[in-house]
Amino acid sequence: QVQLVESGGGSVQPGGSLRLSCAASGIIFTNYAMAWYRQAPGKQRELVAIIANGGRTNYADSVKGRFTISRDNAKNTVYLQMVSLKPEDTAVYYCSAQYSYIYWGQGTQVAVSS
Repeated sequence: QVQLVESGGGSVQPGGSLRLSCAASGIIFTNYAMAWYRQAPGKQRELVAIIANGGRTNYADSVKGRFTISRDNAKNTVYLQMVSLKPEDTAVYYCSAQYSYIYWGQGTQVAVSS
């Protein structure tokens, strides 16, 4: 059974930081590209960042220079370090594992407000 379990969300003030984690089980983690998506109220889900199984990364323009995706293959975990958070970063953040199939986590809420 595949599970992606996100953690680390919460409420922060603008300019603050959060680190999201996503622990994967039931998959051969090193085969998968891992990604973070987000969905704000009334908007479509969008890709935030993705890291290939070889470590290559790609980011949405809106988060470049502020967010960093990384993975620890020994722990089957992907991270999203978020700094300089803005109110427009408020969304539910989803972890995704992508290979022959795409798996999703249940999401974790990030709220940025003063």
